[in-house]
Amino acid sequence: MIRSFRLLPSAALACVLTCLPSARAAEDPKVEAAVKAVYPALVRIHVVSEEGGGGRMQKGRSSGSGAIISPDGHILTNHHVAGRATRITVRLADRQEVRATLVGTDALSDLAVLKIDRKDLRDPSAPLPVAGFGDSSTLKVGDVVLAMGSPAGVSQSVTKGIVANTEMIAPGGAMRLDGESVGELVRWIGHDAVIFPGNSGGPLVNLAGEIIGVNEVGIGSLGGAIPSNLARKISADLIAKGHVRRSWIGLHAQPLLKSGGARDGILVGGVIGGGPADRAGIRAGDVLTRCNGSEITASRAPEDVPLFNRMILEAPVGSEIVLEGSRNGETRTWKVSAEEREPAEPREKELLSWGITARDLTDLAAREMLREDSKAVFVQSIRPGGAAAAAKPAIREGDLIVSVDGRATPDLAALIEVSRSLTEGKSEPVPVLVAYENDGLSYLTVVKIGPEPDPDRPGIVKKGWLGVDTQVISSDLAEKLGIPGAKGVRVTRVHPGTTAEKSGLKTGDLLLKLDGKVIPASRPEDADLFATLIRQYRVGSEVLLSVRRDGSELEIKAPVQLGHEGSAELASHESEELEFNARDLGQEDRVAEKLPEDFKGVLVTAVAPAGWAALGGLSVGDILVTIDGKPVDSIESLKSVLAGLSENHRSPLVLFVRRGITTRFIELEPAW
Repeated sequence: MIRSFRLLPSAALACVLTCLPSARAAEDPKVEAAVKAVYPALVRIHVVSEEGGGGRMQKGRSSGSGAIISPDGHILTNHHVAGRATRITVRLADRQEVRATLVGTDALSDLAVLKIDRKDLRDPSAPLPVAGFGDSSTLKVGDVVLAMGSPAGVSQSVTKGIVANTEMIAPGGAMRLDGESVGELVRWIGHDAVIFPGNSGGPLVNLAGEIIGVNEVGIGSLGGAIPSNLARKISADLIAKGHVRRSWIGLHAQPLLKSGGARDGILVGGVIGGGPADRAGIRAGDVLTRCNGSEITASRAPEDVPLFNRMILEAPVGSEIVLEGSRNGETRTWKVSAEEREPAEPREKELLSWGITARDLTDLAAREMLREDSKAVFVQSIRPGGAAAAAKPAIREGDLIVSVDGRATPDLAALIEVSRSLTEGKSEPVPVLVAYENDGLSYLTVVKIGPEPDPDRPGIVKKGWLGVDTQVISSDLAEKLGIPGAKGVRVTRVHPGTTAEKSGLKTGDLLLKLDGKVIPASRPEDADLFATLIRQYRVGSEVLLSVRRDGSELEIKAPVQLGHEGSAELASHESEELEFNARDLGQEDRVAEKLPEDFKGVLVTAVAPAGWAALGGLSVGDILVTIDGKPVDSIESLKSVLAGLSENHRSPLVLFVRRGITTRFIELEPAW
């Protein structure tokens, strides 16, 4: 049983290793020749890297392996070894220690390229040993391979084994680096040549003395190596441009369903609304069989999906991708415009005066947050006690900063520049008005930034409700808004279709009086006060609100309506056979997910570990739409559908779910 997989970047483990070819290995002429061909080009890599955490760019030390692949001194290794490096030292096979620089890195393939500083060599003009690439597509299960590297940071070593699997992927597809799912692109060469932490980035070598893989992970007793054909292409791009350009069409593909009629191609599990595939008319359930004239390998298992992904990712950015396939048995052709794929997570930076690390927001991340654009700065981590953490309300990890003192901050560079201009020449912290978003709600707070130095909300009950969410106007906030001493609340969200929306209330309105009386909210603990006041009114009665909007005073009358159900009051059901729980969708769910009023489904609230639902891939937060094509409109309909399936002992079952901004099919195979 595979229990876990591990990256191999550090020198934390001590072990007994063979640092030179053994006498036994030397008895095999092929092994000896292969070692002589690659071993001189083997290097040990020591790295000082930085990663955002706790509001700071935290430094750490690690080590890994690599191989020289060009006469100019380019070294191929893993992204997780050196992709975040600020300082790199390389030890060559002849024990020379030299500095190196990061030429380029690619998290999706987990590959990086370094370059040796020739000035540090004993003889800068002397040629460097170079290892060549072999053809990984010719590998077969049972072929002898050699794993070379510097496990645990010790001197270079060689271990011997055989190829166990040429199409290995991460169990569950869960391996992520900087937000990228490595299994989306990479299928590993599985082998049993012994590797340890520190072997990462080292070459996997065939008996012809060629690099046929780059060691990356350990899974149980097996090692996993990135195939050389992929590594050769990625390293060439990194050397030439410092990065890899890829295409994106906003499509999620998955293996064909066992219960489906398709025998060729790959299944479209979902498309992202407004993306290229969506605009081209591709829909969930379509089967794709050809891409730009090339046949799409029949996808029977998760191991087959990366082959299709690579066809899309490697298409020229801006090109037209022609996809052929079928929908409900009818032949279709789609022409899709390939857009440039963004990195999943742009690199974060530290803002010391704020006490945060932050990064740009990508278009895809903005879509996932249901935002109209990506003009905001994502707060990646917070330093306890720092300026952002001390604000009231405090800024938290995951918040989006949209403006500072009225100046828009569409990206990290803008936030850094605004902060610099506001604090330049100042010796004391400067209070600034910060507009930010949290979970789709718009907030204001005051953060005291200086010169750059070297409770869960209670559920709403079914009583009177106005259809707005609010924040308290603190004394600091009132001061910055030009209404010193004022009390009340600020509207952070107006629920669509409510009496508040129909009465003209807007996000950002300051509500200062209710029926002529001051709303006495000025402290964080007053967060629920306004909702409590409204609940005291009869449903259908009308309230008069004194509102301040954009510096002007106005009065708005709004009817009180019946509050929506809290999640605890919604109908729910536990499926003992399939081992998951679900409940009806509530108004809060619809608002948070921006679901159309006519959207039907039930929300998955729990999935039993190692149960049938978990094994099939159902997740908490999925919205279950159909089972075997039968609509699941409510908990009552879910019970009815499940009862019929249990009675007929149907297996496999096909669940169609909405997950985030896309959809997918999930196949369960219960043993009734």
